[in-house]
Amino acid sequence: MAIIAHAGFMHETNTFAPMKAAWTDFLRSESFPGLMLGAAVLELLAETNIATRGFAEVARAQGHELKPIAWASAVPSAHVTEDAFERMSAIVLAGLQPPFDAVYLDLHGAMVTEHLEDGEGELISRVRRAIGPDIPLVVSLDLHSNTTAEMAAGADGLIGYRTYPHVDMADTGRRAARYMDQLLSGARPAKARRVVPFLMPLTGQCTMLEPTAGVYRRLAALEAEAGVAHVSFTPGFPPADIHECGPVVVAYGEDQAAADRAADALFQYIMEREGEFEVPFLAPATAIATAMTSNATKPFVLADVQDNCGAGATSDTTGLLRALVEEGARDAVLGVLVDPQAAAAAHAAGEGAEIELAVGGKRFTDGDPPFEGRFEVRRLGNGKITCTGPMFGGSRIELGPMALLAIGGVELVVSTHRMQAADQELFRHLGVEPSERRIVGLKSSVHFRADFQPIAEEVLVVEAAGAFVDQPAKLPYRNLRADVRLGPNGVPHRP
Repeated sequence: MAIIAHAGFMHETNTFAPMKAAWTDFLRSESFPGLMLGAAVLELLAETNIATRGFAEVARAQGHELKPIAWASAVPSAHVTEDAFERMSAIVLAGLQPPFDAVYLDLHGAMVTEHLEDGEGELISRVRRAIGPDIPLVVSLDLHSNTTAEMAAGADGLIGYRTYPHVDMADTGRRAARYMDQLLSGARPAKARRVVPFLMPLTGQCTMLEPTAGVYRRLAALEAEAGVAHVSFTPGFPPADIHECGPVVVAYGEDQAAADRAADALFQYIMEREGEFEVPFLAPATAIATAMTSNATKPFVLADVQDNCGAGATSDTTGLLRALVEEGARDAVLGVLVDPQAAAAAHAAGEGAEIELAVGGKRFTDGDPPFEGRFEVRRLGNGKITCTGPMFGGSRIELGPMALLAIGGVELVVSTHRMQAADQELFRHLGVEPSERRIVGLKSSVHFRADFQPIAEEVLVVEAAGAFVDQPAKLPYRNLRADVRLGPNGVPHRP
């Protein structure tokens, strides 16, 4: 039996977004619980699809003792403040008090701070210096990790998610625990890391679609080969303007030859399919016309991908809302738009009231202006929701006062705090059954597919303004390394 100290620190940083993540953002419970310390970590994550939960389940079954330190997460945004990073880093390092035989970290992999390009690389290095070279250190990573050389050098194992939508977060923790058990038995696998020379848009990283689905099938096949201990592929998070942004393959083997062979094989598989990772965008009016003229009995899902707060956007742009109203859409619902003032006004007016509002356009001011109109307040909610979908199922979220507003044939779900529309319960909380609408507009890039694609006639990706630009060639990079291609078969970057 071993004693395993563990901690989690999660943030996905869109360096082009307008709002930073302060310490208070890590304290607040939104998509996931706020800061947890000690035993509370395992108590609060016991029913949540989080890597720490899966790691704990398997490690305990293996007979190991767990020593939880802390876990914290904030909704994706711009840079993590130096204050927030240093506070959490200090908590983690202070918790590494003997006795312990190994360390597990539940990290994202795309954290950028005010003072560091590579937040996770720095944290891993600090932990490694604190525990020395011999104690095993295993790290689970989000699929969108920008997996840097420093991260790979400091950890004995980087274990990435394999699904997008991330329905396998807890399963990733389980894989990490099994890998840790191998290390505790004395194994020290060789490492190989390969950097893919082009950026992948998030919409092209979906594992429910090809070619990414095939990448992970190939990865699993490689892991079954003799001498290969583990393979991870992290397609990266393009709106992080750092030197090492982009897709990475990491492989571990019984010897260097096995690790290199697996890494090279997966790298080659990806490169042969480079052009397939591009996903077309539609103008909102085109997508709406397709839905309104169809005889389908199931809803068309319109993905407002560039206003996805799950990728650091504000979730308050009005481009798709404006198009739905101007195109005369009927039986349509759009969510979740973050506007605390509108939610408060709706609660003050009460259900059934009609009020003049200027909705949205308050946080992301480089896009469409606020949408002004007379709305009916159809339903009010307190924003306390237990999710039921494949990704967030079991999560108890708090989005603050919420309202269902209606204008013409369009309904709008408004919240006080941010969460991407990746679970149907966000709509059901206000009496909307998404499967019964003709059009369902979602401020999400890909995660929505886990819960909404099964009810959809078709998913249409629309291009409206937002702080998450899912087309790397349109981003004004300053720190990205030279010559990486800005998208599949894209132009080489020239800083």
